[in-house]
Amino acid sequence: KLFFTDYGNAAKVERCDMDGMNRTWIVDSKIEQPTALALDLINKYVYWVDIYLDSVEVVDYQGRKRHTIIKGRQIRHLCGLAVFESYLYTVNSDNLSILRINRYNGTDVQSLTTLDNAKEIRVYQKRTQTAVRSHACEVDPYGMPGGCSHICLLSSNYKARTCRCRTGFILGSDGKSCK
Repeated sequence: KLFFTDYGNAAKVERCDMDGMNRTWIVDSKIEQPTALALDLINKYVYWVDIYLDSVEVVDYQGRKRHTIIKGRQIRHLCGLAVFESYLYTVNSDNLSILRINRYNGTDVQSLTTLDNAKEIRVYQKRTQTAVRSHACEVDPYGMPGGCSHICLLSSNYKARTCRCRTGFILGSDGKSCK
């Protein structure tokens, strides 16, 4: 799945298949400007920062079990969000400090360091990388991902895929080659 935020006409947190199909709103109320988003892949939770409401909130992948982690002035101007173990990590764009927030007890907020021009944060750790099983977009014997001549996108599950073409090309009747 692909998770993303939008605060155009109606602010929301959404999910869809990697090919853009099955688009579903998972949060569409009491939300104003959702920006940074992070996933807990193990427990299947979506965390986001709302920069207008000065809050960090969480829901499960279906939009249930919503609650506020932390809210208020101390977390103003947050950008970027990452989750690892018991903590959320984020960047305060005002003073460029890296903050660590206990995701179970939002009152535990620590400034770890400052970095020049920090706008985003990621945690790279072996335990956060999910094992990859065989999938529909694996390269075929001819070097084409999923048999697609240009772009292969996973669909509703890891066994299904959709082929797409680069700009200026159209998908042929075989659903794989671009012309």
